[in-house]
Amino acid sequence: MKIYINGKFYSKEKAAVSVFDHGLLYGDGVFEGIRAYKGRIFMLEAHVDRLFDSAKAIALEMPMTRKAMCEAVAKTCQANKTVDGYIRLIVTRGVGTLGLNPFTCLKPQVIIIVASIQLYPEQDYRDGLKVVTAGTIRNMQEAVNPNIKSLNYLNNILAKIEAINAGCKEAIMLNPQGFVSEATGDNIFAVKGNVIRTPPTSSGALIGITRAVVMDIATDAGFDVREEVMTRYDLYTADEVFLTGTAAEVIAVSLLDARKIGNGKPGKVTRKLETIFRRLAESSGYPIYK
Repeated sequence: MKIYINGKFYSKEKAAVSVFDHGLLYGDGVFEGIRAYKGRIFMLEAHVDRLFDSAKAIALEMPMTRKAMCEAVAKTCQANKTVDGYIRLIVTRGVGTLGLNPFTCLKPQVIIIVASIQLYPEQDYRDGLKVVTAGTIRNMQEAVNPNIKSLNYLNNILAKIEAINAGCKEAIMLNPQGFVSEATGDNIFAVKGNVIRTPPTSSGALIGITRAVVMDIATDAGFDVREEVMTRYDLYTADEVFLTGTAAEVIAVSLLDARKIGNGKPGKVTRKLETIFRRLAESSGYPIYK
């Protein structure tokens, strides 16, 4: 495994950052999770755009252009002979002092890791996920805005701990007003008849790349796709509920808070969107090998 750090490649054993890096000390930085399929990087430009938006929101000046960032990701895939894989793109504030002042960090660090990932086993796609609602509330927009994909993921991790302690792999998070926001690492959708609904980003949902792709393919497939404020009642009474994310792709929820969703099995709408999404992901994207 070769890891990219600031324009150079290092082995897994020698790849390192300073203990004074504010990404480590304070979670001060941004990141993206990206997938490669069949020698192409899916939605790379969209991921890089979101990375730059997150950086701007935290006043982190990026050390390279969008084009150079895309090329660095491709070069890292080339160095690892990647055909299918998961890419973690990270930009930290850089090395500074032990104080909070981010302006003591003079040079941001760009780190790119390419590895394999399988978030859920195939059985979960066949049977659907068992999910609970977390007691941990999603961050408020004016605290740490959920649309900033920052290195500080403690809010999500606390909810993930609740899910694991309940014997589940995912948890639904509510916003401070009690409306559905998202899962700990995925966006959420509810199907009722021909209508597919997902919480708006104003409810605390991340501007998901996979979320946007699924909304587009669902619209093209003839469904009425809406961004609407949702409560748990809307999930409990839905015909189908599914999650979307870079690692998860499209996966059904079969049980939420001990309540069956629909008949308790992945529904035909979820199956259809899962198939269309995978077909698209495996046939488009930024070429690794030109």
